[in-house]
Formats: sequence, C-alpha cells, structure tokens
Amino acid sequence: MARALEVIRSTGRPLSDWQLQRVGGIADLIQLHPLILLPDRPWLYERCDRRFAAMLDHGAVAEVEALLARRLDPDLPVMRAIGVSEISALIRGELTRDEVLARGAQATRNYAKRQYTWFRRQSDDAWPRTNALNCDSMTYFEILLQF
Repeated sequence: MARALEVIRSTGRPLSDWQLQRVGGIADLIQLHPLILLPDRPWLYERCDRRFAAMLDHGAVAEVEALLARRLDPDLPVMRAIGVSEISALIRGELTRDEVLARGAQATRNYAKRQYTWFRRQSDDAWPRTNALNCDSMTYFEILLQF
C-alpha cells in the first residue's frame, strides 16, 4: 500500500496504469524458449539437504553472526531468510549443530516444494516440462522438439 501511494503521489497515476504500459525492454528483440525443470522430489530433497549442510560448513555461521551483530529488525527479509533463525539458535546455544542441520534442511526442502508447486501450477501449460537432471543445451532442444 505504501508503495502504491508513493507512486500515485509521485506521478499522479496509479501503479496499475504503469503496469499496463508495456514499453521498453527487449521482448521484441528476442525469442524466449521457456522450460520448466521438475526433477524427481527425492533427488531434489537430497540436493537441498546437501546444500544446507554445505552452507553451514562454509561460512553461514559467520554470516549470521555478522547479521546478529548489526542488531537488525527481526522482521527484515534478511533476518527471515532460510537458516537464519536456526543458525541464530545455534549461536545462542539453543540448538545443536545436528538440530540446525535437520531444521535448516527441512526449511530448504519446504521452500523448494513451494517453488516446485508454483512452477507446476502457475506457468503456462504450453511451456515444456522435464524431470531431466542434467539439462544441457542439446537436451533442452530435444525436449522443445517434443512440443
């Protein structure tokens, strides 16, 4: 609401007017070929688990310590990022590393599931979908040729 009011006050036009106006950009200069990647969930979730563990092993704790040192508002998006609350609890001694790994990995999987569902349901039905795990440019074109 605040942003919408700011736009009206600054320009005299509502945000919806600006959103309807389609000028600029490169859309008429390029041709897009969308592809929705929907890998098998067990594979995806295993990758999520490894990703969070790697983050924890390679600097996430120091990054969260730096955030906490700044005494930022807990409602800021950066303070609500995946893993921040779990790692903060580790720093405060409220959770063990194994608990942080389990909770952070679960939060990552939950986010991946929401993205997966969004792409599956919200994107255009005409967009090709694949569960290919290794999708290089040749695989991409082979998939497109099926549609």
